[in-house]
Amino acid sequence: MTARQDAGGSLRLRVAAPGPQGVSKVALRWRHHPGGRPPALVLGDTWERSYGDLQWRGIQPERPLPWYWLGTDPATGTTAGLGVRTRAGALCSWTVDEDGTTLWLDVRSGGLPVLPGERELAAATVVGVTADGSVTPYTALQPLCSAMSPDPLLPEQPVVGCNNWYYAYGRDFGPDAVLRDADTIAEYAGDHPVRPFCVVDDGWTEGGGSAPGGPWDTGLPGVFDDMAGLAAGMAERGARPGVWFRPLLSRIETKGMRTDVGRPGRIPLDPSLDDTLTTVAADVARFRAWGFELIKHDFSTYDVFGRFHPDTPPEMAGPGWRLADRTRTTAEVLVALYRAIAEAAGDALVIGCNTVGHLAAGLVQVQRTGDDTSGRHWERTRRMGINTLGFRLAQHNRFYALDADCVPCTPATEWALNRQFLDLVARSGTALFVSVDPAARTAQTDADLTAAVRLALDGGAPGGVEPLDWLSTTAPRRWRSAGEDLTYSWSQPWGAWPLLPG
Repeated sequence: MTARQDAGGSLRLRVAAPGPQGVSKVALRWRHHPGGRPPALVLGDTWERSYGDLQWRGIQPERPLPWYWLGTDPATGTTAGLGVRTRAGALCSWTVDEDGTTLWLDVRSGGLPVLPGERELAAATVVGVTADGSVTPYTALQPLCSAMSPDPLLPEQPVVGCNNWYYAYGRDFGPDAVLRDADTIAEYAGDHPVRPFCVVDDGWTEGGGSAPGGPWDTGLPGVFDDMAGLAAGMAERGARPGVWFRPLLSRIETKGMRTDVGRPGRIPLDPSLDDTLTTVAADVARFRAWGFELIKHDFSTYDVFGRFHPDTPPEMAGPGWRLADRTRTTAEVLVALYRAIAEAAGDALVIGCNTVGHLAAGLVQVQRTGDDTSGRHWERTRRMGINTLGFRLAQHNRFYALDADCVPCTPATEWALNRQFLDLVARSGTALFVSVDPAARTAQTDADLTAAVRLALDGGAPGGVEPLDWLSTTAPRRWRSAGEDLTYSWSQPWGAWPLLPG
């Protein structure tokens, strides 16, 4: 490995492995801390989406901290941290102990050593931040995020819209329901010059409701027979049309299918193969030709690694798992996939969901940064939505526009709780998507949703929001917004569920 410091102080790391054995991992050790002393509390990121598991903790030497870490000492007010730039060539994580910090570079191809030949891998570029007690840890994290992401791809306008998943869950809906949703979100937006989106989620193809695979060339026969006409109808109602798909799974035999994993009817595609990228790009181009202005791609992390990544495992891939192309790292392959989607999307807005956000930054305008909220159980929304908003908010408009997931309005969930989440997201200026069951609409919910949608279309409250008590909780209750301190109550009468509802 070679390390070179550039004029701006960042450290560029390159890895060579010309022999037949290749290389799997590289570690780089700092025998000191960037703040000059061990931090009292440490915060890291997660590999892909977060799962309600982001939090400040005391030093835990074996704890993997993907992509970056920030440390602070409340007694002195000092804050410092290190991270790697987005779209790295390795899957990067950190560990922090009392004596220093270590950067772990996973340069494998899948679970096997990468075989780059004579090519030198651009593994990562390290950047850092230090701050004194004049700024909060949240404020210190913002410039670190900016340094990690020098070329974000940001939406031109605030991103606001509706998504039917949290009341339909992919079942028993058709074009009439989609157009009704378009009418609803257009009604909430009124005559605002920024127009909201209406997203058709899972359920518009065969196998809906279970995150099916492609082909993505037609809708559910007898129901979604005219996707171009549906997109036009949404636009006529004042909503910008959006669509969901799962690019790396197929229900039928497709070029690029993997042979080592999957089951009949649900076989992932190998993103290291040109055939796969050609198929995915053609799907995205087709959605654009149909008239969709937002494309949400989902599940690619699961379809590449065969698992989600809650509780931040030390590595994303298991031993032995393979990609067809052993000459590139998994990180390089994922970046190429995200780039193929971005290029095929043209001027459409791209949302990444269950993608590796640190690798997708600069190639998606919006990133779903947390696991699913819920139209069935408030506990999922409390645990997932509030946690990802609070602990990844500094990434907003630095990596991409942050999407903490939908605010549900359904008969099964308490509106008194959901409306607080709605208010917070609208104030934050992050992407606001609502999932409104027609059966839950009342004069009060409509008034609340109208006010929040129009605030979000304005770009949120001036200055956004900042979590104030995030050093001591996983679901911040106290927030600063437009110069005032707000306190939200996220608890149900019995508190929080110790088990996570589905």
